[in-house]
Amino acid sequence: MAKVKAAIIGSGNIGTDLMIKIMRTSKNLEMGAMVGIDPNSDGLARAARLGVPVTHEGIEGLRKLPNYKDIKVVFDATSAGAHIKNNAILQADGKKVIDLTPAAVGPFTIPAINGDANIDAPNVNMVTCGGQATIPMVYAVKRAVDRVVYGEIVASISSKSAGPGTRANIDEFTETTSHAIEKLGGAERGKAIIILNPAEPPLIMRDTVFVLSQGGSREAIEASVAEMEKAVQSYVPGYRLKQKVQFENIGDNAPVRIPGIGFTSGLKTTILLEVEGAAHYLPAYAGNLDIMTSAALVTADHWAARELIKEAA
Repeated sequence: MAKVKAAIIGSGNIGTDLMIKIMRTSKNLEMGAMVGIDPNSDGLARAARLGVPVTHEGIEGLRKLPNYKDIKVVFDATSAGAHIKNNAILQADGKKVIDLTPAAVGPFTIPAINGDANIDAPNVNMVTCGGQATIPMVYAVKRAVDRVVYGEIVASISSKSAGPGTRANIDEFTETTSHAIEKLGGAERGKAIIILNPAEPPLIMRDTVFVLSQGGSREAIEASVAEMEKAVQSYVPGYRLKQKVQFENIGDNAPVRIPGIGFTSGLKTTILLEVEGAAHYLPAYAGNLDIMTSAALVTADHWAARELIKEAA
């Protein structure tokens, strides 16, 4: 069965987890190259053992590989800064780019929200791991109410699951996720916080979503959240509500102040989530890897399926 060749730039935690997912589970993709900058990285060593062409010379090394011309889609799992340079080169070479950094060059894509809406864009951005986990729930509230005034997310991940690239992107994480809470989640104002938890043994990824809304009912919100949980589980089986959705009325007699909006009242919804990873690379506590790479894979798989149909026609 024909498959589309893919390359991954970034041989750290995210890139290595994605490589294993492609090799084990992808319907329409096959590994064409693993690219890094550290010749001693575990990701490159693992790729070489699995028979994947490798280079430790970054994107220039990728372009020198004999099979580069056959690679149609490139996943970038480096950093927001590096992605700007990588994307310019890849676009000039006519490659489809799936961005797993917070650079946000292309349109935000969260499969459970906007699915294949941007599938033909030359570059699609997968927001952040925290965004993939939490913004679907902001959107779930939005579609059940008249107005979402504010959405705030707190993503807590194990320190062991955060490699150098993730740590270098903390500022970009908060900015990109906050913007996506507004653009995709539908909140008028968004805020994102990430916590790297050093606990031993490592704790599973946990996320808290706070939404202040107006209109709609608690029952409608609960139903929408349950439906969204199932939608995300279709590609991230370890995604689940930690407990029942919590509500609190914020009355006009004690309004809260939202920066840029002012004092307002409404219904506060609290959604508590956990994400258990598939343990393709790091153990199951690293749900942040799983939700990011799973979202990127399902997006690229859908695009590759269309490409294969075009080739067969």
